[in-house]
Amino acid sequence: MAPHPRNFLAPALAAMLAVGLLSGAAMGAEVTGGAPTPTEPVATTLSPTVPTTPAASPLPVSITTEPLLAGRPIPPRFLGLSFEAEALDQIGQLGAHGDLVTLLRSLGPGLLRFGGITADENVAWSDPQTPHPAWATSTIGPAQMKAIGRLARSSGWQVLLTVGLAHFEPQAAAREVASAHAALGPYLAAVEIGNEADAYGRHGFRPEPWLAQGYQEDVSVYREAIAKLTPGIRIAGPDVSGSGAFPEWGYAEAVAQTPALLTGHHYPLGCAQTPPPSIESLLSAAIRGREAHSLETYLSISRAHNIPFRVDETNSVSCGGVAGISDTFASALWATGYIAQAMAAGTVGINLQGNPTNCAGYTPLCAPDPAALSAGQMRAQPDWYALLLMHSLIGYRPLPTSIGSTVSPNLVAAAFAGPGDSLKLLVSDDEAPGASPLEISLPAGAGRRAARVLRLTGPSLPSTDGTRLGGKGVSASGAWHAPLVAQDLPIHGGIVSLRLPASSAALVTVVPVKKKVARKRSSHRSR
Repeated sequence: MAPHPRNFLAPALAAMLAVGLLSGAAMGAEVTGGAPTPTEPVATTLSPTVPTTPAASPLPVSITTEPLLAGRPIPPRFLGLSFEAEALDQIGQLGAHGDLVTLLRSLGPGLLRFGGITADENVAWSDPQTPHPAWATSTIGPAQMKAIGRLARSSGWQVLLTVGLAHFEPQAAAREVASAHAALGPYLAAVEIGNEADAYGRHGFRPEPWLAQGYQEDVSVYREAIAKLTPGIRIAGPDVSGSGAFPEWGYAEAVAQTPALLTGHHYPLGCAQTPPPSIESLLSAAIRGREAHSLETYLSISRAHNIPFRVDETNSVSCGGVAGISDTFASALWATGYIAQAMAAGTVGINLQGNPTNCAGYTPLCAPDPAALSAGQMRAQPDWYALLLMHSLIGYRPLPTSIGSTVSPNLVAAAFAGPGDSLKLLVSDDEAPGASPLEISLPAGAGRRAARVLRLTGPSLPSTDGTRLGGKGVSASGAWHAPLVAQDLPIHGGIVSLRLPASSAALVTVVPVKKKVARKRSSHRSR
């Protein structure tokens, strides 16, 4: 019998790919941004650019959910962006002109994070009381904080600020936080102390062995200095480089600091790994399995201490990304699937890392040249469309979701229950072009007779242009509007059916038909 044009996966792995069940997966840790480690080779038989086999007949796939086991609603500020601390000045200037405010508003209220390695290695706080230190290549001060405050108020987005810890300067950090609080007020969500501090020993910032206990001692000194100038500041941490460090560092943070928010990073691929990163590996079932295990590692600490967890820095490939992977439609599909995983698992948010001046690396938004950046003309990259697609799930409750198929598809599926008994299903088919399409069926439930679909598409997996949501792109002003005429889906016998091509994603919305209330006519006899 000839092989099916889809990869065959073990049934257990197929079960893990049902996003509602991903928290139980156990397939290893992710590559981290602080210290990339090799990942295993992923066997593939399909090219990401040219189909190797003609399209076959649709593969039937059934999706089932458990409506009585709905999770907590997706928080309003679940979606977010993350930038290096050295980009704070550039981003702040865009609050007064350009299209960034429009772009941010199109996602509703979100969370901007400023941190990254530059928060520790390059950027220092400087004001009349804090001169420019010799180690810093750039500084931020009160003027930059005021600009970020203007951006926050204009867009409705809050800010998560990272203060440097590698160079031990608690008094300077306290002045920075005080200035941020004065400029941002309620828009200052929380403060992180240090970026990827678990890697300080490897990077030469602290003597080895460098353990979580030493970090907590440093954090306590910083918190005391911050509290003297600005009492009541919310603290987030420990902002680790990856989930492999979290059992030690997350536990120590939860016990010693009781932060308002636990945080950590995730990069599925490393820039220096062997074999080199590729589109095939980024969209592989093996990566999805590792991501499931990573999220469960983070959330096991979160649940045990009743402290919410946020993936505050993530994207496709560490070290700024890789051109031809991180700036492509494949990255948009990866981001769609990973955001769905994070929502279903129970995180309270996710921040996609970006660089406003590097359109060839990982970034949801960027300016193609210095003139565009000066004018505030930001370009929506493929990753941005993943955020737009997932935005409509805010406020919905994740449902346990499972996939049934005679042949295991490389599919991410996550269902969500919403207001008015509505139902949404997010599906992302990560197979390469040329694989057979999927014929997905979902029980719509009684009283549901109307369904529509919003599709995320691109010309090809390695395409850097042409990503579309609902057939539409982001306008030059930064706005995106849903199609005026929605694509309807048939519902027969209580089952909604969706044809999903390989290398695409879709969001299905099922809405109950409003029942007509019959009015009773009163009658009386004349006497």
